[in-house]
Amino acid sequence: MDRIMGVETEFGCYVDEELGQSEAVVETIKDYVFEELKLGLLDVHSRDDVFEPAMCGGFLINGSRFYIDAVGSHLEYATAECLSLKDLVANDRAGQRLILRAINEMGLGDEVSIYNNSIDHFGGHTFGCHENYLVHEEDFVANKIHLLMPFLATRQIFAGVGRVGGHILTNDPTFGYEDIAANPVDYIWVSRVYGVEPDYSVDFQLSQRADHILKTVATRVRFNRAIVNPKWEHLYSNDGTTRLHLLFGEANQNEYAYALKVGTTSLVLQCLEDDLVEDSLLLANPLYALRQVSRDSTYRWPVALADGSKIKATDLQREYLSRAQRYRGASAQTDWVLNEWESILDGLDRDPLSLGNKIDWVAKRAVVDQYRQEMELEPGDEALHSVDLEYHNIDPEKSLYYGYAETNEVERVVSNLDIIDAMTDPPANTRASLRAKYVQELLKKKGRKLYMVDWNGVILGPNDFVDLSDPYEHA
Repeated sequence: MDRIMGVETEFGCYVDEELGQSEAVVETIKDYVFEELKLGLLDVHSRDDVFEPAMCGGFLINGSRFYIDAVGSHLEYATAECLSLKDLVANDRAGQRLILRAINEMGLGDEVSIYNNSIDHFGGHTFGCHENYLVHEEDFVANKIHLLMPFLATRQIFAGVGRVGGHILTNDPTFGYEDIAANPVDYIWVSRVYGVEPDYSVDFQLSQRADHILKTVATRVRFNRAIVNPKWEHLYSNDGTTRLHLLFGEANQNEYAYALKVGTTSLVLQCLEDDLVEDSLLLANPLYALRQVSRDSTYRWPVALADGSKIKATDLQREYLSRAQRYRGASAQTDWVLNEWESILDGLDRDPLSLGNKIDWVAKRAVVDQYRQEMELEPGDEALHSVDLEYHNIDPEKSLYYGYAETNEVERVVSNLDIIDAMTDPPANTRASLRAKYVQELLKKKGRKLYMVDWNGVILGPNDFVDLSDPYEHA
């Protein structure tokens, strides 16, 4: 039941016009974390000549990786490898605190805002919050991934972060050679391009990204986004295991929803590895079901199975839950996930709008509805897009989520002290602890340093390589 997990979050950045371009600001934030706060080592080598060139970021002393993704020039934070949900949530939130610390110490708190949302309402772009799981079968994507799709298409009923409005993808985008020449990195290895238009028929939906998912599985995912994006590199691969990279996911503000999303997914993966899920649960069309569930304003969420029958999303989730019950007693964490999974499904059947203390989309809808009523706005008013965005501000002093949390006894899974500790302390029971130790050693060295740090190994000098291919190895 010990599964390595990690989450990558791409952040949006808003900058007051007087301060300049956001691309320059995110560079400044990144440099401050590494060069002034001394919380990690900048890569002196290129991990990828196009997407992660030298000096674009590096590994931190808490085991995570912090960098600028060249596609879109946005900040991105990849958590350390974690075995426990508590460590994962704490390490994730620690990344947000580090960004805020840099912004505030530079005196930019009033001019810069960072968001962990997954949609640009105005530009039509969508950003990622990707989950990574160690799976114990190298051919998992080829052999088992179809049995995971029904769960992923419907888990948004408790994992979705909510969204005002919708998008329609078009086949006649208004882009040309000038766009490609101005942003060449954005179009490397792109097999198709689509345009985006607002969908005014949708007032509110569960998922921010459902409208943009075009494939169940795909490798080239720029303008061809998929639920699963196979990865064949050494991030988690070792001794017959491999990394499962879930592209369809969103950045939860609510810690409970975050932990439940990852915890239930991990248990479903265990069910698949143990061959407990049958083809009878397959959906007729996973992509259609994904959007159908997201956009169902009745919150009944019926979906069509491959055999022609229909089932509610809550009942389909219960099918996976019933199979996962065989793991009850394996650990306190497993029992927590099973208990909360069952409880949240019961609550969704009774009254989904009463679950704002546990589910992001419910809380966001309450915030949006309150603002709309107070300002006497129509449901489709563009001002509500700004309310949606500010829910995802990572600064507790600005965020509408944190304002909601203060008055609604929002469920938590970590304490503020846990997050503070995670800003400098890596998870103790994965290889992140070893990598963090070597990062700290290299930071203490004087003079010119020759090093290379990656997920699966560290080069400390010309003839000094530390193998970290086993993700379970720890200090």
